Amino acid sequence: MVDTILVPLELPDPEPLSPVLIEDLASLSVVILGHYGLPEQTPASAARDQFGEDAQATLDDVAAAFEDAGASVRTRLVFGKNRAAAIQQVAVEEDCAAELDPAPTEGISRILVPLPDVAEFDHLPRFIRVLSEDSTKRITLFHVVEGGESREQGEKVVTETRKRLIEDGFDAEAVDTLVVEGDEHDEEILRVAAEYDAVVMYEPESRLGDRIFGTLADRISDETADPVIVVNRDY
Repeated sequence: MVDTILVPLELPDPEPLSPVLIEDLASLSVVILGHYGLPEQTPASAARDQFGEDAQATLDDVAAAFEDAGASVRTRLVFGKNRAAAIQQVAVEEDCAAELDPAPTEGISRILVPLPDVAEFDHLPRFIRVLSEDSTKRITLFHVVEGGESREQGEKVVTETRKRLIEDGFDAEAVDTLVVEGDEHDEEILRVAAEYDAVVMYEPESRLGDRIFGTLADRISDETADPVIVVNRDY
């Protein structure tokens, strides 16, 4: 079965998608979500009547680029006030295994994989492989030791995960590990991600601060210009 990835775009003027990402994601089934943000008092039906045709044409142009790369593509257009809710709803309805938080990358040679726990690794290899088909690309399995966790426990997370990746067919020479200790989990990931070209990670648990500061994946994409693939924990 081909995994499905959600690619959300903010309309009416979405950021262009990198041809590198389009090519890398072409082996997946792609759902392009166009979210057209509306002011509080604007009815979605009225906005769709006024802007729907142009918005759909924009999505169709993006879909055509994926189709040219060989991907299976479908589009969804949502007019609304809550982007996060639209993404969550469409991801469920389309049975998406992951979501892309895009960034305008020109090339991907180093991929960071933050690991919350070795036990939560079952679905990540498929999406790491999407970005790392070229054997020259480097993959770093990364873990932040925090709270009551010991350094030894953190090292176990990355070494056992590396072993599972190699058993899954990844080149041992291409997979590195990195463990750091710190009280600010997200800040450590942001700091390290700035040295990489892309990030593949599990969906972080929702927190109250996400509404103010954005999710961790959003922050990585915005602050480091790294595209981020966020894998659904429950898929």
